Amino acid sequence: MSDLDAVFGALADPTRRRIVERLARKPLTVGEIAAEFPLTQPAISKHLRVLETSGLLERRIEGRVHYCSISPQTMQEVLNWIEGQRKYWTGALDRLEVLLQKNERKK
Repeated sequence: MSDLDAVFGALADPTRRRIVERLARKPLTVGEIAAEFPLTQPAISKHLRVLETSGLLERRIEGRVHYCSISPQTMQEVLNWIEGQRKYWTGALDRLEVLLQKNERKK
């Protein structure tokens, strides 16, 4: 299981979120990713390392070319956590609504 703190920490940066959005569409090489940003190659590499360390990015190396893709397993873990939070808060708000309706009827 991925460290959700590291995942959300990685996603806290807007550049890394944009990289994840692009990789969600299709795998890209490091060069293709770098070409889409007004950043230096070392800066992009740093962002990619943070994503890779968090478990969001998977890297495949063929010769000198690094192919990057999103980790479906990590994305599923994030989705599961968010879905659990959504269910909790939906249930809590539904219970609150019932309670408020009961109180309203008593008046």
